[in-house]
Amino acid sequence: MSAPRATRSTALHAGAWWVWALGLATAASRTTNPLLLALLVGVAGYVVAARRTEAPWARSYGAFVKLGLVVLGIRLVFAFVLGSPIPGTHTLVTLPELPLPNWAKGVRIGGRVTAEGMVFALYDGLKLATLLICVGAANALASPARLLKSLPGALYEAGVAVVVAMTFAPNLVADVQRLRAARRLRGRPDRGVKALLQVGMPVLEGALERSVALAAAMDARGYGRTAQVPTAVRRLTTVLTLGGLLGVCAGSYGLLGDTGAGYGLPLLAVGLAAALAGLWLGGRRSVRTRYRPEPWGVRAWLVSGSGIAVAALMIAANGYAPGALHPPAVPLTAPVLPLWPALSVLVGLVPAFVAPVPARAGGGASAGRSAGSTPSTSSTPSVTSVTSVTSVTSGASAASGRRSGPDPSMKEPTQ
Repeated sequence: MSAPRATRSTALHAGAWWVWALGLATAASRTTNPLLLALLVGVAGYVVAARRTEAPWARSYGAFVKLGLVVLGIRLVFAFVLGSPIPGTHTLVTLPELPLPNWAKGVRIGGRVTAEGMVFALYDGLKLATLLICVGAANALASPARLLKSLPGALYEAGVAVVVAMTFAPNLVADVQRLRAARRLRGRPDRGVKALLQVGMPVLEGALERSVALAAAMDARGYGRTAQVPTAVRRLTTVLTLGGLLGVCAGSYGLLGDTGAGYGLPLLAVGLAAALAGLWLGGRRSVRTRYRPEPWGVRAWLVSGSGIAVAALMIAANGYAPGALHPPAVPLTAPVLPLWPALSVLVGLVPAFVAPVPARAGGGASAGRSAGSTPSTSSTPSVTSVTSVTSVTSGASAASGRRSGPDPSMKEPTQ
């Protein structure tokens, strides 16, 4: 099956990317083997490099990789300074230990730093970094605006808040890159603490401008208006939705934990059924129409199914190869790459071959932008779709004699 060019009609459903990424994250949560975690990071990075677009949110993957490295470094520093609960016999260095009062018993600052404790901290921090990188892959591949269009009517208002929060990091990265490029063109330094402080004010000003424009777009599109439904239906919807979501959380915890797999799956199924029923009833309050619904085709099933398969195979691998998935830190042993879990991770490469190929810059960039963003006439109140609202506002300001200033995102403080 050859992958077609990504257009508005063939673009992959945004939810499929999130299901795939969450499947990889679930697999990462089931192992501490650094070789398997590195393989998961490599799979996510390869798919992002092969299928991300030129949209602003696609540039956020590098920021999540850097964040994962920062988290890994912080975990190692904490283990070095505060010690580790893992006993060890290979002492690396002995730090001066700070005496603490009796009520802080069990906590120490300084003391003996062992190789076993540092290796355990490395495995733990690498797992958390891999989780962040998998989430970053979903942010780089899925359009938040198109994902919002696919939410049920009952979750639309909450989805707007979540999407606005998710687009904060990509927009922040895009603003910083644009301002650093402007400083380079003006012959000013773009690296260092001083340059970062001088870029901070224009970035905050641009975020405020986007917030005002987003509020105007949401108000113009009737955000928050609902239909009248009976009180009994509203209460039943609340009970089903909240109870179902609690059941999903408890079932997911049971599946991801070492114990509780027996009740995890039934509780997850019951919670999903109750939540779906509550969402269906809650959708009756929504008066929103859907412009060009997002299709969930065969390729979306393949992409999401590959992520689910990676998670399921890794969970199953904990039954027949627990030692390989969780290499011990005591005694110190070199981790090995288990064959079948490694092959199951490679299933996550399916999206790199079946997902539609995005149009790159210079080779049909307009088609790629059309595939990666929603039309400005859709009912989704996204940050990227408020151009018409801001244009009308600026036109009205010009008609009343007010002169509009330059683009606030390109401003920077004077030296």
